[in-house]
Amino acid sequence: MNFKTSVSYFIRNLREKHRLSIRNQHNDSEVWYMYISPLNLLAGFLALVLILFIVITITVAYTPVLDLIPGYPGNKSRTMLIENIIRLDSLEQEVRNMQIYSDNIALIMAGKNPVTRNNVQNSDSLSKKNAAAAATIVEDSLLRRQMETPGGIYSLNDPDAARKNLRSAMELYTPVKGVVTEKFSPIDNRYGTTLATAGNQQVMAVMDGTVVSSSWTPEDGFVLFIQHGGNMLSVYRHNTSVLKKAGERVSSGEIVGYTGGEKSAGGGQNLFEFELWHNGTPIDPEGYIVF
Repeated sequence: MNFKTSVSYFIRNLREKHRLSIRNQHNDSEVWYMYISPLNLLAGFLALVLILFIVITITVAYTPVLDLIPGYPGNKSRTMLIENIIRLDSLEQEVRNMQIYSDNIALIMAGKNPVTRNNVQNSDSLSKKNAAAAATIVEDSLLRRQMETPGGIYSLNDPDAARKNLRSAMELYTPVKGVVTEKFSPIDNRYGTTLATAGNQQVMAVMDGTVVSSSWTPEDGFVLFIQHGGNMLSVYRHNTSVLKKAGERVSSGEIVGYTGGEKSAGGGQNLFEFELWHNGTPIDPEGYIVF
């Protein structure tokens, strides 16, 4: 009986039972037998295939067996890939921030207006801003209560006490003593505080740092730029002389120059301008220093 005849026979007799037996090869005696039809045999085979498929699927989905196969991207590899993508995105953001900071330092040193962070927000800044606003509601309420409480360290009734506490927290030295003539106002392109000082006073570094620029311009006289830790930069304008060169280290409270580079409108007092920058953004020096 050839193969074609056998297939035709089984198709015609799918429901017909056949005797399947196991015989001893020595004495040809029947050891075991059963009756089975081709249809039952086909159904058993399909059931076995289905069970194997389910077992393999569960094993692959809920066990790290794929991680044992060389070159196959298992769950561990996918997790590492996602973590690396997140880490790369964070690094790109840090590089972008450092580039903005570096560009602003160059603009400040060139006497130009820096780029504020409001102009360089990325595409997901709005969602981050909303999330940050929602997360800081409790902190905002606590700060508001401290500011509204009479005698508190941040009380609006005693702004000098508030600035003293901020100054103590940041350990900033007062560069010079004088009367504030022009306050910090980025809208009016005033990125620092201008003071009228009596006589030629000593100019002191507000924090430990490194001098990044020591130059002279017709408009600002001798100008000193000092880079501090935490991406802080202090700028000292309208000096009559400076004692430090670029690259020199300075300590907090160390004398770095002398005032007297520009006279006030009345001609009786010297003008001195001090700027404070953080992460390439100007901040109000009076919030941290009591002049």
